Amino acid sequence: MPLLTHDNAARSLSGLGFAAISAVSFALSGPIAGGLLDAGWSPAAAVAVRVLIGGSVLVPPAVVALRGRWAQLRRQLPVLLLYGLGPVAGTQFAYFAALRHLPVAVALLIEYTSPIAVVAWLWLRHAQRPAALTVGGALLGMTGLVLVLDPGGGAFSWIGVGWALLAMLGAALYFLLSARTGDALPGVVLAAGALLTGGVVLLLAGLVGVLPFTVTAATVALGGAVLPWWVPVLALGVVTAALSYATGIEAARRLGARLASFCGLAEVVAAVVLAWLLLGQVPRPVQLVGAALVLAGVALVKLGEPEPAAAPAEIAEITARER
Repeated sequence: MPLLTHDNAARSLSGLGFAAISAVSFALSGPIAGGLLDAGWSPAAAVAVRVLIGGSVLVPPAVVALRGRWAQLRRQLPVLLLYGLGPVAGTQFAYFAALRHLPVAVALLIEYTSPIAVVAWLWLRHAQRPAALTVGGALLGMTGLVLVLDPGGGAFSWIGVGWALLAMLGAALYFLLSARTGDALPGVVLAAGALLTGGVVLLLAGLVGVLPFTVTAATVALGGAVLPWWVPVLALGVVTAALSYATGIEAARRLGARLASFCGLAEVVAAVVLAWLLLGQVPRPVQLVGAALVLAGVALVKLGEPEPAAAPAEIAEITARER
């Protein structure tokens, strides 16, 4: 079926495009949230508002995507809740907790080892043994990640490491759940429900005092401009939450959890570039080398991965065209 092969190639290419959009939009959350934090917002407040706005923005397209299939939504409700409690709220909570004991770079480095957890799970649980190129790409990408983040020095705490590992597991769960197909909810529905669920959990955690929760109406400095607080807040919700999660899920469904998780490392590279452009933080030469290694590692993993299979609905459409 030559059309199926062509369609799989197009599906893979579109998956890489979605992954790139997701990585860049996720990376934007750092500079934008940094401006809010400098203005007096607490991290928990910034993240809770971010995901609540993101989920709310996705509700209308999610209703359209469901097309009245409310029974499917009820069947998949446990997955939706797991997604909201784990990858959204749980990962953020664990990361904040890790930052109380570890430097930011160390916590991020541990969290971004999630592709290794994805590879291990798919190998042990589903007998999807990684190819040699995948292993080589993983080693190259992780080496580049260390160079970009430069986690050397700073305090060390096993408690912090434990929290960072929980954040890593939450990130791995994000890719595994996002890649589900079959009777899975449309990506935009999964993103909307999970963001709203995670946002409510983080909001409640702030209200009961588990996480510091502070907001302010002060102006925000971003990229050399001084903006009213609602501008970065809307950008944080619409771009770095709604767009990021919706495109990330679509990428995972086209590329598979393993490749999508390694493509997620490009977020670190995008964050370095955006910090350079928006905040004037010029990357050091070693970071540029690390960024190149990350991208080379992703390319190797892509070469080592089998061509993604088309979804059942797409196979039916291709078959009909061939007839």
